[in-house]
Amino acid sequence: MLLSPPFKTSSGSSPFPRPWGLPIIGNLHQLGALPQASLSSLAAEHAAPLMLLRLGSVPTLVVSSADAARAVFRRGSNDRALSGRPALRAAATLSYGLRNVSFAPPGGEFWRAARRACLSELLGAPRVRAFRAVREDEATALVAAVADESRGDGSAVNLSDRLVAATSRIVRRVAFGDDDGEDNIQTKAILEETQRLLGAFFVADYMPWLGWLDTLRGLRRRLERNFHELDAFYEKVIDEHVHRRTTMSNNSKEEDLVDVLLRLHDDPAHRSTFGSRGAIKGILTDMFIAGTDTSSAAVEWTMTELVRNPDVLAKAQREVRGVVGDNRDAVLESDLPRLHYLKLVIRESLRLHPPAPLLVPRETTEPCTVHGHVVPAGTRVLVNAKAIGADPDAWGPDAARFVPERHDGGDLNDHKPWHDDTFRLVPFGLGRRSCPGVHFATAVVELLLANLLLCFDWRAPHGGEVDLEEENGLTVHRKNPLVLVAERRRGAASGLHEQLHERLQLKPSQRVKKAAASCMEPFLKPETTLAVEEELENVALRAPPPAALLQVPKCL
Repeated sequence: MLLSPPFKTSSGSSPFPRPWGLPIIGNLHQLGALPQASLSSLAAEHAAPLMLLRLGSVPTLVVSSADAARAVFRRGSNDRALSGRPALRAAATLSYGLRNVSFAPPGGEFWRAARRACLSELLGAPRVRAFRAVREDEATALVAAVADESRGDGSAVNLSDRLVAATSRIVRRVAFGDDDGEDNIQTKAILEETQRLLGAFFVADYMPWLGWLDTLRGLRRRLERNFHELDAFYEKVIDEHVHRRTTMSNNSKEEDLVDVLLRLHDDPAHRSTFGSRGAIKGILTDMFIAGTDTSSAAVEWTMTELVRNPDVLAKAQREVRGVVGDNRDAVLESDLPRLHYLKLVIRESLRLHPPAPLLVPRETTEPCTVHGHVVPAGTRVLVNAKAIGADPDAWGPDAARFVPERHDGGDLNDHKPWHDDTFRLVPFGLGRRSCPGVHFATAVVELLLANLLLCFDWRAPHGGEVDLEEENGLTVHRKNPLVLVAERRRGAASGLHEQLHERLQLKPSQRVKKAAASCMEPFLKPETTLAVEEELENVALRAPPPAALLQVPKCL
């Protein structure tokens, strides 16, 4: 029974290729340390872009080529049938009973209403634009952190750590509205454990009758502890926001995502979806996990490929520096639409290094037909986005090379959807379960990467080469941290910015300092530089910080 194929055929043709498995565990032993690589090799060995495995007791269809993805997902009825999610142990617990967009079952009203609300209220283009200042602040902070670690003399920088910290701060400020606080280290540890558990292997997800092994391995205890710690953190955040809403003016602070969710919670039209705190917490987990790890991994892998391909790096830097010019030391989001080649670079990086190479697993909710074979309900479906990105039939014989120009053509500012009818590029998923946060993710990735390329010249330490080894997880990062030599590029405005950085110590808020410097950038001409500095310093000394920002130096 455990070794017999579950698929039926409507045409009498052979079933999908199926590598032979072992009793009880099926093909689990063939997944290896990097399942995306093992599955790609297995598909190539059996010439099976559509391949049937049994992972424990779970029948699993693996999609490993663009043609196979098109065959599976192109039909509208198939997209509906393939829109389910398996109820994985960690995901079910940490999403408060599958009460979020990523893991909720598609058949109920909750998922449709939650996705619709998230697209319109949380992740749509207007809401993403509203947090532009947060992203620009943190891009500036990232540049300052790299400059500080490199000590101005070209010392090596652990860019992996810096990127994780930057994307985490962006998501925390957007989602929770908090700055650096005393409990930040503890909160960071809780959220990192959440990410680890969501990517962990639970035996119960594949062989439910052996779930007790998860207890012996300590995974259940870790999961329960993390859930309680995460819940206490969310309760504190929500209580603080409720208190602030009752004691402060509605216009006193820009809404963060918790504010939006609480507003939807109080709205009768959305109460059936967001009426419980559990639903709010589940969606917060969704936003944080999807927004932090994937964005940092995307920038990390893109920088890896750029340093490995110096000609591409030089071309990307010429574009960024040509667009920004010599009078500014920061890329603003208004510059991004003109960075055409940078967008090609990012697409090529996501082709070769999708942050979630197997995407989020799917499960058929009803029978569907693929190539004449009936795929039963309850079949798990894995889309190997990494294998699709390396498919030579889709990308040509040079598919393994990093060539951004292969993406030239079309509107690169159109993020919906990334994939076209060819299904060659699927880092954000497919169909109705594709990632709703594509606008947010691309804004973060483009801005951080552009500022790193503008402000520094990059190379591997000691003239070596950067490796491509992966470490498996919910999101696939580099196995070894990305350590690079960063040499500060000094443009015409560089020295002035350093002086402004020293002088604009306007307490209590660091944002005041950054906003003041940002406001001055368009006016920094050589003939007014000294006067601007003197007047700005005088204004800062004679006025409290908020008022200082409202006064324009007379010399302008």
